[in-house]
Amino acid sequence: MTAALSEIQTRAHVVAQARRWIGTPYHPGADVHGIGVDCGMLLVRVFVDTGLLPPFDPRPYPQDWHLHRDDERYLGFLLGRTREVSGPEPGDIVMFRQGRTYAHGGIVTATDPLVLVHAFSPAQAVIEEPLSRNGMLAQRQRAPRFFSVWGAP
Repeated sequence: MTAALSEIQTRAHVVAQARRWIGTPYHPGADVHGIGVDCGMLLVRVFVDTGLLPPFDPRPYPQDWHLHRDDERYLGFLLGRTREVSGPEPGDIVMFRQGRTYAHGGIVTATDPLVLVHAFSPAQAVIEEPLSRNGMLAQRQRAPRFFSVWGAP
């Protein structure tokens, strides 16, 4: 990505890149477009491949770490690369509590209503959906938090 793109254009590019992954099968720990990806590696691929973040790889991580531990591994790899925001914009990251920690994330594609692209295990694929239509993630205890690479440290 060139530095000459405006933030609005860059956000649109992130959304377009996230949507390219729709239909990719869900596969824990994978990051191959069209073959398999999980929610964490979807974020890595979109933000690293668009040039917004330098290359990094949070793997290996056990598929069920969030059920047995309290450490915020997922937030850990976001916090040094993003800033938390109170209201998301397209291209930002939304995180949800799953199990004992924040362990599921997606990319916001629209805000009214909130729509996200995410690799969702129950769907067994990357999907785009309004949060209000996802009975699992829309639950109050999921306590969504939002993060942005724009203005990050």
